[in-house]
Amino acid sequence: MYTKLPTKRYENTLQFLQKVLPSPATILDLGIRNPFSEIMEKNGYTVINTEGEDLDVLPEIVKKHKVDAVTAFEIFEHLVAPFNVLREIETTKLIATIPLNLWFAKAYKSKTDLWDRHYHEFEDWQFDWLLEKSGWEIKTFEKWTSPIDKIGFRPILRKYTPRYYAVYAERIIK
Repeated sequence: MYTKLPTKRYENTLQFLQKVLPSPATILDLGIRNPFSEIMEKNGYTVINTEGEDLDVLPEIVKKHKVDAVTAFEIFEHLVAPFNVLREIETTKLIATIPLNLWFAKAYKSKTDLWDRHYHEFEDWQFDWLLEKSGWEIKTFEKWTSPIDKIGFRPILRKYTPRYYAVYAERIIK
C-alpha cells in the first residue's frame, strides 16, 4: 500500500515524540491510520486515529477519547481553520509537526486528490501564534530539513533549509 515512506521524517518525529512523551502512552493521532501509526505502536504507544472526519466541520471529534496526548503530524496545514480543533482538545499535551513555508517552493496541492492540499504552510512564528491564541504554551520544539536526491538549486536549498517544525505544547489552564 505505502511504497515510499519518508524515513528521515519518521525517524525525527519518533525521536521527538519519545523525548517529550515516553511510552507507554495513549495517543489520539489526528488523521487516518497510516504507517507512522504503526511505528508508534511498535514503540510502545497505544494509538487511536480519527477516521477521516472533516475536522473543520466536526472539531469536537477530538473529545471522543480520553488520552494522554493528542498528536497531529502534518495535519494542521490541511485544515481551513485549525484554531477550532486546537480549542476543542481537552487533554493537556499536544505534539504536532507541520511543514514550514519555503520561500522557494509553492504550497503543496495534489493534482489528483481534492483533499490532499495545504491551506496553510506556516512560518514557525505563525504556528506559535496559532497555538498561543488557541490556549497552548510551547514547551519545546525542533526543526529539521528534508533533502531530496536531485540536482539543482532547490534540492541544494532543501539540504540546509528546515522544512519541518515539531512542537510539544501544553494546555494553558484557564
